[in-house]
Amino acid sequence: MKKVLGLIFLLTILSACSDKAEKEQVVTSDTSTIETISSSTSQSVEATEQSSSHVLKKFESGILLQAVGNNDVNQVKEILSDYDYIVDEQNEKGETPLVIATHNNQVEIAKLLIDVGADVNKQDNIQDSAYLYAAAQGKTEILAYILENSTPNQAIYNRFGGNAIIPAAEKGHLENVKLLIEDGKVDINHQNNSGYTALIEAVALRDGSKVYQNIVAELLKAGADKSLRDYSGRTAEDYAKQLGYTSILKQLE
Repeated sequence: MKKVLGLIFLLTILSACSDKAEKEQVVTSDTSTIETISSSTSQSVEATEQSSSHVLKKFESGILLQAVGNNDVNQVKEILSDYDYIVDEQNEKGETPLVIATHNNQVEIAKLLIDVGADVNKQDNIQDSAYLYAAAQGKTEILAYILENSTPNQAIYNRFGGNAIIPAAEKGHLENVKLLIEDGKVDINHQNNSGYTALIEAVALRDGSKVYQNIVAELLKAGADKSLRDYSGRTAEDYAKQLGYTSILKQLE
């Protein structure tokens, strides 16, 4: 009997020890799980904070003008990731980042600015806009991108009262003349403060060379009115006769 009672007592002790070991294992497992969850949560919060820091990064005004002036494409991209940044800020000359990029023929930067909605019509202190300047100064790739991706205001003129096509024709930028004609929105018969049209300027103010003969041909084909007179009373034909431009004269006659 004593042996039986001793055996029962021993089994009871062994069972209690086994239960204790199992509980300790469960506690250890639970603690490990909690630590893993805590670590994962901490990493997730840290990643979220870093992501938010990137998204919410702000830039001081003026830095975009500086980045464009330095032709720093990467910094321009970074600044434009701040959707609240005013991309049409102006310097002391009234120039916007887009006007500066157009002046310098910084094609990639100009495209980036146009893509985020930079105003192609905003004028500086001497009434240049990105659109007007690109057309007048032969920035053909920028002009093409403006025409394809924005809406130039055809009622905004340069300081001489001219539209985009008048200086393009006068300065011999044949490809720009073609682009503007193809776009179909510019008034090819607009007269500036002197009464000059694109046709008159291409004849009266230049040398009658081949490029100007081609520009005259393009303008006439697009419907340029050769009967229009400037404020001195002369037509493009009058100037061609006066200057002895026989090839252009034949086109006009």
